[in-house]
Amino acid sequence: MYNILKQQLQYLPGVGPRKAMVLASEVNIKTVGELLLYFPYKYVDRSIIYKINQLNDKMPFVQLKGRITSFSEEGVGRSYRLEAEFSDQTGSIRLVWFQGVKYIKKKLKTNTDYILLGKPTLFNFSYTITHPEMEELSNPNREIEILGLHPVYHTTEKMKRTNISSKFLENLIVGLFKQIDLNTIDETIPSDIRSRYHLMPLAEAIFKTHLPTSMEDLPAAQYRHKFEELFFLQLGILSCVRRRSVKYAGFRFDRVGCFMSSFYREKLPFQLTGAQKRVMQEIRNDLFSGRQMNRLIQGDVGSGKTIIAVMTMLLAADNGFQSCLMAPTEILAEQHFNHVSSLLSNMGLNIALLTGAIKNSRRKTLYEQLKTGEIHIVIGTHALLEDTVSFKNLGCAIIDEQHRFGVEQRSKLWRKNQSPPHILVMTATPIPRTLAMTLYGDLDVSIIDELPPGRKPIQTHHVYENNMNSVYKLVFNQLSLKRQVYIVYPLIKESEKIDLQDLEQGFETFRSVFPNSIIGKIHGQMKEDEKNEIMQRFTSGEIQILLSTTVIEVGVNVPNASLMIIVNADRFGLSQLHQLRGRVGRGADQSYCVLVTKRKLSENTLKRMEVMTTTNDGFLIAEEDLRLRGPGDIEGTRQSGLFINIKYSNLAHDAEILEDARQAAGYLINKDPGHTSSQYLSTWNRLSQLRGETQDYSVIS
Repeated sequence: MYNILKQQLQYLPGVGPRKAMVLASEVNIKTVGELLLYFPYKYVDRSIIYKINQLNDKMPFVQLKGRITSFSEEGVGRSYRLEAEFSDQTGSIRLVWFQGVKYIKKKLKTNTDYILLGKPTLFNFSYTITHPEMEELSNPNREIEILGLHPVYHTTEKMKRTNISSKFLENLIVGLFKQIDLNTIDETIPSDIRSRYHLMPLAEAIFKTHLPTSMEDLPAAQYRHKFEELFFLQLGILSCVRRRSVKYAGFRFDRVGCFMSSFYREKLPFQLTGAQKRVMQEIRNDLFSGRQMNRLIQGDVGSGKTIIAVMTMLLAADNGFQSCLMAPTEILAEQHFNHVSSLLSNMGLNIALLTGAIKNSRRKTLYEQLKTGEIHIVIGTHALLEDTVSFKNLGCAIIDEQHRFGVEQRSKLWRKNQSPPHILVMTATPIPRTLAMTLYGDLDVSIIDELPPGRKPIQTHHVYENNMNSVYKLVFNQLSLKRQVYIVYPLIKESEKIDLQDLEQGFETFRSVFPNSIIGKIHGQMKEDEKNEIMQRFTSGEIQILLSTTVIEVGVNVPNASLMIIVNADRFGLSQLHQLRGRVGRGADQSYCVLVTKRKLSENTLKRMEVMTTTNDGFLIAEEDLRLRGPGDIEGTRQSGLFINIKYSNLAHDAEILEDARQAAGYLINKDPGHTSSQYLSTWNRLSQLRGETQDYSVIS
């Protein structure tokens, strides 16, 4: 298929250079093959022809058969229009055109049979159809062609201005199918896989998607397109996994030495949960195996991922290797540094912090100590990715909140060693299985689905903004118990002055309502040292109420904070609301989250509020978020480095197809690991074509 359909669109009759340029820029279609993969988004059933005396103004679109009996030009200036009388045996209606009058008058003829498609409107007891679609019945077969299902294609305003309508695309594709022998379209999925999963041949699926004879044709054709898309996505991911496993042997951490043993016996601050023990065992199996570990740890907020990271870094130290832990913000990196330093104090380990705030003289010393191996563990931000940072023997790289780093950024970290280090990725944003298999399909997944004992579920309430007095009472109650309070405002973009004003106004309001409390504020437009100072004062308990934007969304740990108030909560997605809620409930005391919204909300927003107030389960919330928002809106998908843009499938609804596609991809890799079988050559060629010029990040998690 992809050899014979490489013809440029501009050479097709009726297209030309201008239309071809618009199609390329607007919908990325440059060739005939790409055009045939531009599928309709809906279909219009034109199987019924109505009589004029059957019309009513509640009909959306109708099809009539008759003749134009007369034309007249009416009005002047903007009201200038072409009117025509259209009749059948049962009556007549008025047709009106405000645009393209000269072209319409020249094209349409009286006393000629037409089939008309348009929406009737009733005015002064007579029907009018404005800008109808007209088809001349020039031969007996034309009526048969017009009737039945017709595809409708997405078009942009720029396409419409260039006369590229849905009808234009339909006619273009119908003309192509008259020229192309479907038997010459190359099949991309091998016959044994097609047979196993009952897949329609590709050529038939393409034809029936564009020109179905009935709605019964569509499910099997659409299933084929979804399966193909997800199959090649998973084939690419699993090929990377295999290539990496063949190319790179992992460091073998086969020793549990004094660092790990003494920490586990003497310094572990609490007993591990069953889920933590299970995940730790999975990591130890990876580290002992002699293959490079690439593992994703999913765990809800407060589930204890950091202690797993610490114990993994201790295993690296026991085996003579360095470790790094990379966090997305300086606040979080410093918090990790303080926490890890406290946990591992007096153990003989050199732990360092490397962020943009570290001054030049100290940085030079750190660089040298990393190069000589004097530093066992370094915790930092993007500063770890700089070319000036090198290690003696980096054995373990841990990424906190992976979706905050682009794939190209992360790739720099793996190249700090001749052999890539073991990779451990942590996220507190639970990821639905279908999304994890797509974004992180080359990682082994571990789930910490159990909270430490003694944690009380956070009570979440939805309050309308005209009932703030009840919120103030809850704040006063928590302050009287010597607790602390977060108040978050939705500063979505740092340039949104109106949101910043909301935070400033809120600051003044809370200062007037709570004059005896120390109130702080933090937002992204503040300098880094200012933000750090505010967070340190809040962490120490000096600041009792902290007003903030979402800079505190990830990782900030203040166990004494027991109340989270989210203002304009309707402007946040479910996962972000859950992340913000996770800043409280980190101690043994009862904690609360209050979602403040305006009273008039969309059905979708009300559903989000209902989900938040009825469950604390991050995995359930993530599934609902995927269902409500779709995968394209989920944070992290744009930075995932995927080589296929998902067009036809929906990860919220096509989980079974994704499972089958991954299974089929695994089957093919096992059958033809060296890509040498002629039976599978077209499939491997298609995978290479889809990859195109994409950078190969197969060694990167």
